[in-house]
Amino acid sequence: MLLVNEILVSEDIIEKEFVCNLKACKGICCIEGDAGAPLELEELNILDQELEKIKPFLSQAGLDAIDKQGAYTKDFEGDWVTPLINNEACAYTVFEQNGTASCGIEKAYLNNATTFKKPISCHLYPIRIVEIAKTDGLNYDRWSICSDACTLGANLKVPIYKFLKEPLIRKYGTKWYEELEDVAIMYNSSKNN
Repeated sequence: MLLVNEILVSEDIIEKEFVCNLKACKGICCIEGDAGAPLELEELNILDQELEKIKPFLSQAGLDAIDKQGAYTKDFEGDWVTPLINNEACAYTVFEQNGTASCGIEKAYLNNATTFKKPISCHLYPIRIVEIAKTDGLNYDRWSICSDACTLGANLKVPIYKFLKEPLIRKYGTKWYEELEDVAIMYNSSKNN
């Protein structure tokens, strides 16, 4: 792990390449998994405040799941997550005409109905945040359903941290991201020597 202004960053985030390939995967990460998308505590309040603005962009199945379970729920480990539709798709998932899953929260954001883009865990994927010694640790979450994203990232030569520049800045700020870039340059230089 590398230390970037008190945040621990896995070397994989600098070394591994990744670019989401929605044409290939059809947004399967919104459907697969053993729980909903992880939510940060402040996101619970945001969902409480913004839910009525987001609802018009959701499917009936998603609305039914939210009515039954709430805007968020706890998973089997006791962590806050988005609710699921029949233990499968995230309740905030909507499907495009071509069958691609997308985020209803993000649709509301893109239509200026809310200022909440989507949960930071979704925006940062394939990075997952874990707490390590009372600080954030950023890990690369390898998942077989993202193999097309790994292939596209390798073809385009885009490391994870560059692909996720926007959400990393959203979470930690521009100054922190610039420090991450500096650390990545030094790390890659030391590996090549």
